Amino acid sequence: MSTAIISVETEPDLKAEAQAVAAELGFSLSSLINAFLKNLTLTREVTFRAAGEEPSDYLIQALKESEEDRLAGRTSPAFDSADGAVAWLHDPSRKYQYQIQQEV
Repeated sequence: MSTAIISVETEPDLKAEAQAVAAELGFSLSSLINAFLKNLTLTREVTFRAAGEEPSDYLIQALKESEEDRLAGRTSPAFDSADGAVAWLHDPSRKYQYQIQQEV
């Protein structure tokens, strides 16, 4: 198989860290870069993921509030269609579903 050389400038520390992570995963840095380039050409997408990302304070508070609503029975009924959900939202006499199941 013929190959082409791509020269990329990066910080020496970043290169060393990337090589170490690649080795921990059982890959060479070159094979990971090739896989990235193949994925880029196939999907025309660039995806980055921050492993270990922490949720914001806003998200944590929203999750706490939604759990409180769930435990208090302030949840909508299940819907078979989007039209049914929209109709329920516009119904001034709508009722929440108060069927709370005990977790075992």
